[in-house]
Amino acid sequence: MVTDFLLAYTKLLVNNPEDISVEISEVDEIIIFANSEDIGKLIGKEGRMINSIKTVISGCKAKGAKNYRVNVKAAE
Repeated sequence: MVTDFLLAYTKLLVNNPEDISVEISEVDEIIIFANSEDIGKLIGKEGRMINSIKTVISGCKAKGAKNYRVNVKAAE
């Protein structure tokens, strides 16, 4: 559920939506892979965009009772 939402939402924000992928690791860390040109758009000014993404994920956390850390990395 969280990965589907993040995949759809982040594709709307970037210039290269085909490069977006979302992965959840075993330690409950969400990694968003994006084109290196789009990383700044996902983080936003003063981190506002990534903080809003984290806020939405914390709303999902109330249902699933999991804590997630969110990282944005360049796609390889």
